[in-house]
Amino acid sequence: MIHKYELNGYFIVLDVNSGAVHLVDRLIYELLDRLDENLSDNCPPDLLKEFSSRYSQKEILEAYEEIVALYRAGQLFSCDDYDKFANLMVESPVKAMCLHIAHDCNLRCQYCFAGTGEYMGHRQLMSFEVGKAAIDYLIHHSKNRHNLELDFFGGEPLMNFDVVKQVVEYARSQEKLHDKLFRFTITTNGVLLDDDKIDFINREMSNVVLSIDGRKEVNDRVRSRVDGRGCYESILPKFQKLVQARREGPFDQYYVRGTFTKYNKDFANDVLHLNDMGFDQISVEPVVADPSAPYALTEADLPEVFAEYERLAKIMVDRAGTDRDFNFFHFMLDLDQGPCAIKRLRGCGCGNEYVAVTPDGDVYPCHQFVGHEEWKMGNVFDLSIDPDRKKQFAHANVYGKEECRKCWAKFYCSGGCNANSMQYCGDILKPHKLSCEMEKKRLECAIMIQAAACDHK
Repeated sequence: MIHKYELNGYFIVLDVNSGAVHLVDRLIYELLDRLDENLSDNCPPDLLKEFSSRYSQKEILEAYEEIVALYRAGQLFSCDDYDKFANLMVESPVKAMCLHIAHDCNLRCQYCFAGTGEYMGHRQLMSFEVGKAAIDYLIHHSKNRHNLELDFFGGEPLMNFDVVKQVVEYARSQEKLHDKLFRFTITTNGVLLDDDKIDFINREMSNVVLSIDGRKEVNDRVRSRVDGRGCYESILPKFQKLVQARREGPFDQYYVRGTFTKYNKDFANDVLHLNDMGFDQISVEPVVADPSAPYALTEADLPEVFAEYERLAKIMVDRAGTDRDFNFFHFMLDLDQGPCAIKRLRGCGCGNEYVAVTPDGDVYPCHQFVGHEEWKMGNVFDLSIDPDRKKQFAHANVYGKEECRKCWAKFYCSGGCNANSMQYCGDILKPHKLSCEMEKKRLECAIMIQAAACDHK
């Protein structure tokens, strides 16, 4: 299986199974349309005849020899070495937890998958008792894993910040006792940020996610306060202050995270705006919503979205190595090392290595499953976890998803988001088509950026 495309003047060929990426000339690019894995050492006479009007015989033969050499090296039309491992996937210890410290929020974002914090339930803050039990739960189910991750999530976590601090303190007190090391993350809309919170976050949180959608008019259209007022002018300087201070502290990881909708299909301008405001780690992601919602993206929007991704990728190539360089989360791709085989096959670890905990202590496969009662997996107070659900997610890999098996992007997206598949397709094994199409375009752009970087060396 290969995937070939042209972007920004580059002819790019991806060999899906080996992961090899090739920058080729137009002749090789065109020849590959006439070839498959049944290559012979000698160039077929019909190819010589077909291309002779535009290329010399010497050029055609040299190009064909290059293709055969790549094939012999296992870098083109390579065999699938992953399929045999698909049925060997087993459950893993839990290593990460999304702690819903607050099922409440001080914003009323139109597109919020969590129902502005309620998660199909009611507004509620987590008690320290539940948070403490969640830490014990994670330690228990992590078994022999040393490094553990915990994300303080909501709603808005800063609405329950005293409990955030208590949970961090308790987790730190347990590290030496159980040979664990906690890595904390917090996701915030920034409304309640102040100097004390910034100091604590930058001291204790290995990563911080700052929610803002970009330009003021874009952000305030969909991210309003309870009274309908926008939040941009309040949160932007706080985010800038946090990031500036963070660059001088023990942890430097952060990113500003936005959502683009039908209202701002020119979202590259929002990415560039955030960069102009001093942020160099940026994620602006497509909304996933019921297609009947006025802000929802649909298949009819894909040509505009694709063009915008390509525009952003070209800008990033132009800015690479300059003082205006930045990282865009969905274009970050490691072609040298990449994820391990298990990560390629089943992705994020939802319901297997990763769980979410509600303010009541109920356990779900991930934050986007919360509120869907049929997916509840256990409770932190009795240390329970549904073994059948865990096994189900452990075996949910790209070879169990018929649409994924034949897709060139399967080892990069690892089957996509299980929660989106559940909510919009009714089955975690049926990928969400709209998300798939956008993911493939992002991958093409990301590979092109890497190709351009190599080409410029």
